[in-house]
Amino acid sequence: MSGWPLPDAATGTQESVWDYPRPAIMRPSRRHLRIVHKGKLLAETTEGLETLETSHPPSYYFPVHSIAPQALRPAQRRSICEWKGQARYFDVAVAGDRFPLVAWCYDKPTPAFAGILGHVAFYAAPFTECTVDGERVVPQPGGFYGGWITSHVAGPFKGIPGSEGW
Repeated sequence: MSGWPLPDAATGTQESVWDYPRPAIMRPSRRHLRIVHKGKLLAETTEGLETLETSHPPSYYFPVHSIAPQALRPAQRRSICEWKGQARYFDVAVAGDRFPLVAWCYDKPTPAFAGILGHVAFYAAPFTECTVDGERVVPQPGGFYGGWITSHVAGPFKGIPGSEGW
């Protein structure tokens, strides 16, 4: 696929990810966010944050107090987001499994994302069940981005083959 794709039609109360802004923004989310692995609750909140960016499904950030104690294990990896700043990664230990580099936070976020301090985001793929308002999410394709796809958003989503130039 070359150039920008044709957006899928948003229906009902859906949001099109093609209506999300660039640069990215952050906003409060009152959705019920939940991560469970093998029957063990890893994180749950209705006080999360979501980041929104053109062509991306929302990435959800959980307040640290909503995450199971001792589940996050600091890792050495760092990366840079042009909007949020430097991310620090964690391995996650839950239900006897350890998943490397599946959670991240921003210790010194940029001023536009100052509210994200004290929150952690997770890739959805490794866990038995990640839900938004009770709906099981689909991980954003490609393995690099951390968006959670639900019926609340219309794509197509960055991460699919051919989307490198979006």
